[in-house]
Order: sequence, then C-alpha cells, then structure tokens
Amino acid sequence: MQLYHHPFSVDSQKVRLALEENQIDYTSYHINPITAKNMDASFFRMNPSGKLPVFQNGSHILYNTIEILQYIERIAAVSSVGDGIKLSSREVLEWMHKIQEWNPKYFTLSHVPEKHRLYVSKFIRRVIIARMSEFPDLASAYHLRLRNEYDTEEKLKDPEVIRRSEQHLVRLLDEIETQLSSTSHLAGEEFTMADVMLIPILARLVLLRLENEYINTRPNIAEYWKMVQQRPSYKRVIGKYFDGWRRKKSLTKTWCYIHMRSLLNKY
Repeated sequence: MQLYHHPFSVDSQKVRLALEENQIDYTSYHINPITAKNMDASFFRMNPSGKLPVFQNGSHILYNTIEILQYIERIAAVSSVGDGIKLSSREVLEWMHKIQEWNPKYFTLSHVPEKHRLYVSKFIRRVIIARMSEFPDLASAYHLRLRNEYDTEEKLKDPEVIRRSEQHLVRLLDEIETQLSSTSHLAGEEFTMADVMLIPILARLVLLRLENEYINTRPNIAEYWKMVQQRPSYKRVIGKYFDGWRRKKSLTKTWCYIHMRSLLNKY
C-alpha cells in the first residue's frame, strides 16, 4: 500500500492518522503541493486533479478522503478478525461528512501574508505552464488546473468567500463544542474516525496561530485538544512536524526551493 501525501495537508493528516490508529503498514511518498510536485507528470497521470492524498493498493487507487478512511477500516477489520474491530457507525459517518464539508483552502490562504501567497501562486502557475509544454498529452488536464489556480486567486479577492468559510467553521466548531459537553470524544466515549477527521482541523488552526480565537474560547474543545495531542498517532503524524524547529525547517526548506527555482527560471 502506498500513500502520496504531505505532512501539512489536512486531508493527508486524516488518512495518516487512520493508518496509524489501525497500525497498518504503508509506503509513504511525500508530494509537496507548495513546490508544485503534485504537478509532476508521473503523479498527474495518476491523479489529474493534483489533490492530496492519493491512496494506492495494487491497482486500486482512491482519491476521496472519506472513501480512503472507510477502505482502511475494512482492511483493519479483515486483518483483525476476532479482535472486535467494527466499521464506523451511522453517527460517526455523519460527523465525518459534516467535517469534510468544510474546505480549509480559502480560510487557510486568507491567513497567509498576501505577498507570500501571490509569490507561491505565480510559481505554481509557471510550473503548470512548463508541464503543459513538456507533456502535450496532458495539456488539457494541466489547462484545467491552471484555470483553477486563477479562479482561486479571484475568489480570495472576494470578502464574501472568506466570510462564508469562516462562518461555516464557526458553526461547525460550535456544534462540536456542544457535542463534547456530553461525550469525551466526538461520537461517544471511544476514539473513532470522527476524531480522525477533527484533529487535523484543530491542528490547522494552531498552525495558523488562531487557537486563542477558535479553540481556547471553547472549553470543551480546548480540553479535547489537550487530550488528543497525547495520542501516539498524533505525535507521529502531526506533532513531529508542527513542534518547534521542525516546522521552521520544513517551511524554510520549501521557501528556499521556490525562491531558487524562480531565480533560475527552472520550473
């Protein structure tokens, strides 16, 4: 089994948490979307959307995050017959879909300094144009992706787009806060795939230094956040990349790569 992902990708984190919680071995391939590695032809042929993560088991390839999590659950259930592993309940699935409905893309980008965001966006567009020239058979797929990049920048200029994303997040967190007032985990007293879906959302807020506004103002979520950070899966999937010097190292390495490639016009 292979997973194409990036440590800072929210959906990638969801899948990696599920794999770690179920103790499933897999081969990890880091694909950095900020440096446009998801535009490399070898990856783009497999997944023309360029989105992460991609989960492959033999000839079976999955792109949808919830479908990947359910697939992982089935693998765990089959390989642990007699251990009482159950598939997600209806309540868990409802929470999974509810969380997945909120797309962190515009919210995240709106909190990145504009000059940095535009610099990276320009770099990615140039990479796509270069790949269109190198691989004519993929030109139409690359063109769709290029148009998506331009559309993203246009939407970020619209305050209403950002406002709707923020409001959606607030409604979701408020509902979660209410739920956690009566249960220790999102869908009951046990850790489930609903928690796998939620943890990366909270980690993203912390990465953006917004925990005081969105987490600490909700005491049940704040307590929950402290608890889940103690899980071994969190420490392996998120903690090791987000804590201290590792985060700075990852971001600095990415920024230097983009800067040098842009200076040398190598896309």
